[in-house]
Amino acid sequence: MKNPMPVLQKLVKDEGGKIILLVMDGLGGLPVDGKTALELARTPNMDRLASLHSVALMDPVFPGITPGSGPGHLSLFGYDPLEYDIGRGILEALGVDMEVLPGDVTARGNFCTIKENIVVDRRAGRIPDEKNRELIEKLKEGIKEIDGIKVILKSGKEHRFVVLFRGEGLTGSATDTDPHREGEPVLKSEPVDGGGRIADVVNKFSVLAREILKDEKPANGVILRGITGAPHIPSFPEIYKMKSLAIATYPMYRGIAKLLGMDVARVNGTNVKDEIDILKKHYNDYDYFFVHIKKTDSYGEDGNFEGKVSVIEEVDRLIPEILNLKPDVLAITGDHSTPASYKAHSWHPVPLLLVSKWTRISGVKGFNEKECALGDMGRIPGIYLTSLLLAHAGRLDKYGA
Repeated sequence: MKNPMPVLQKLVKDEGGKIILLVMDGLGGLPVDGKTALELARTPNMDRLASLHSVALMDPVFPGITPGSGPGHLSLFGYDPLEYDIGRGILEALGVDMEVLPGDVTARGNFCTIKENIVVDRRAGRIPDEKNRELIEKLKEGIKEIDGIKVILKSGKEHRFVVLFRGEGLTGSATDTDPHREGEPVLKSEPVDGGGRIADVVNKFSVLAREILKDEKPANGVILRGITGAPHIPSFPEIYKMKSLAIATYPMYRGIAKLLGMDVARVNGTNVKDEIDILKKHYNDYDYFFVHIKKTDSYGEDGNFEGKVSVIEEVDRLIPEILNLKPDVLAITGDHSTPASYKAHSWHPVPLLLVSKWTRISGVKGFNEKECALGDMGRIPGIYLTSLLLAHAGRLDKYGA
């Protein structure tokens, strides 16, 4: 798998058609009673597009690798996820509009349920946003600094929050305290690349938070992941010469868009229709649109197969509104698979549907894992998606003589 970005930088033109990338987070799945969520869902609009245009299966990183959301999205945007290792903390921090200064270290936090130091629920039942804000105020009151390091906290959605550490000597990074699965103990953070001081601060923060939250139910503890500072990464609009807008309801995905230099729309509601309304509102102002749908992933992680089916069907009902905008290119895919039976991200390839006037006719029967495996584009690395979008939008010059 060769990184195409250096070649694309030489070929890309500053003119061409409009592109919409619709990402249903965690879209891919595994069969339950013989069918995946995408196969069971009633999706006449996406099925019709699949039969008339190009489809494929796509590996976000490479076969067998289970991607986190950061690497999965970097790949979709044409960045080699093996080259750009970005911590979850910085993405969440930017997504909730925190100011991140040079030398700051950020971490994504989960409120969780702990029993005798064992994490029994990593998401504390997905507590309501209101409860999250209440708990953050308690932590702010009880933890203002640790060993001279300022502690800055901000709520996210449901169980998620962000913690930012600011002070002298916070070099390097540290390992997660999140064990990434239930039934395991809270981990001790260890230094990475000289991050001895930040690891010590993180561990002390975890202990203090646990003491403050000990009488809370179900959120009586915290776990942290993605403990790093801000990386240096090339700008998406500058590399690909497109004015770009991200439309997402969850902070992490707004954060990665900000980090890459995209504009980010504020979505007042939380459902898919709200996001499509924002797309329509700003359609004349941008060349490239990243529209992120979160609930396909959330329901997959919760093991809610029916819920995942319902979100896919909701998206399909809104496809005509997207097509009415007459985009030159529409791509529908996921950043990774999240099978409801697995209740976690997985390594399985994700379906890809590519719509433009320049696609071949796949002739498949629908948009799902089984049919996309038969598609005209075969099975491709996710890092090549952006070059395909640019080509179908007429935004690439010929390579070579």
